[in-house]
Amino acid sequence: MTTSLPPSDPRGTGDVFDPEETRRRAVRVLDGARVRTHVLTTCVDESDLIAQHSPLMSPLVWDLAHIANQEELWLLRAVGGREAIRPDIDSIYDAFEHPRSERPMLPLLSPGEARGYAAEVRGRVFDLLEVTALHGKPLLDAGFAFGMIAQHEQQHGETMLITHQLRSGPAALTAPAPGPAPADAATLPAEVLIPGGPFVMGTDSEPWALDNERPAHRVDVPPFFLDTVPVTCGAYKRFIADNGYHEPRWWAPAGYRMVRDQGIEAPMSWRRDGEGWSRRRFGTVEPVPDDEPVLHVSWYEADAYARWAGRRLPTEAEWEKAARHDPDSGRSRRFPWGDAEPSARLANLGQRHLRPAPAGSYPEGASPQGVRQLIGDVWEWTASDFLPYPGFRAFPYREYSEVFFGPECKVLRGGAFSVAEVACRGTFRNWDYPVRRQIFAGFRTARDARPATP
Repeated sequence: MTTSLPPSDPRGTGDVFDPEETRRRAVRVLDGARVRTHVLTTCVDESDLIAQHSPLMSPLVWDLAHIANQEELWLLRAVGGREAIRPDIDSIYDAFEHPRSERPMLPLLSPGEARGYAAEVRGRVFDLLEVTALHGKPLLDAGFAFGMIAQHEQQHGETMLITHQLRSGPAALTAPAPGPAPADAATLPAEVLIPGGPFVMGTDSEPWALDNERPAHRVDVPPFFLDTVPVTCGAYKRFIADNGYHEPRWWAPAGYRMVRDQGIEAPMSWRRDGEGWSRRRFGTVEPVPDDEPVLHVSWYEADAYARWAGRRLPTEAEWEKAARHDPDSGRSRRFPWGDAEPSARLANLGQRHLRPAPAGSYPEGASPQGVRQLIGDVWEWTASDFLPYPGFRAFPYREYSEVFFGPECKVLRGGAFSVAEVACRGTFRNWDYPVRRQIFAGFRTARDARPATP
């Protein structure tokens, strides 16, 4: 059951904000996004940049110039009213005009040209940021457009990281491994009870929240049990060993057709290795770790596992209530741990590691009920279709969310190790087709909390 809250500030900025701190924050997040883009596009040679490593993905050089083109369109032209730098390439880098399969055939900028274009745009953007009043227009309120572009670049950083996972050849990226699981990980309860009742879903107060996160509205969620940690590779191996991929009773019909037609018998990148399993991770072949959240599974695989386990996937509202609702105060937090920004103590984000942390990690980032790793590590499939909230308004363009609404896409929540802090919060909504396996997605399961029998 959902009801809309009274109308409020559509950009959620309030009456007072610190423009200079907002400017500094915009510089920080734009710089951080560009550092990541540089890492992802300089660790391979030019032949790798212009190649299409999978029909599901763009050439890396397309992403590089697309990032710059969107920054020019929205910040220099829409916000600043500046003369276009490269209007001739707008259609080439329009993601809706050219599907990924066509992009290698387009007259793309060379790697050198793309880098030069991106640098020129960014220099002009920083000049613009110094003199722009961050209020008075929806795109400007609390620096929204600058935050939107930083999030856009970081989302393409995640897309480029997926391309690195799919490319063949030796490893091009390195990062330290996460630490071991905390001492109590092995003794955590399998599930926790999330109390029933209403909570506030979505946001009107997060200044850089995107349109599909708005508006805030009350949702009444019955009590349910939720896995304390994401489903692990070790648990998923038991599903495989129990002939899970060959039992149609666990599968949605379209999912069972997919695994049969494509010969799928394990998560993407897993291979049989004697009596066990190995995986290819960013160019390195290694044994599949039992204690790590399972990764690279489609919605259909997640749903089939949940059915096999006698459980189900949580709805999107259930996931958000578990991640945000504080039963003591009755308010919805920004994150499971509270309102503080993410840090290395709280969640595995920002490409700091190139893998999920062991299940049970980040106890300081747990929710009030003790659910761990709701933010970071793996995107979590939910049972819900991607639909608008009551009172939704597209902003600043329909193509970000509205054109994807419907039963074709399923919602993912929580972010993954590949997601930057600026593009991850308790209200953030991701979505994809239920067949997708290349994304950094896992899941956790839920079950109804039935009253005890007298």
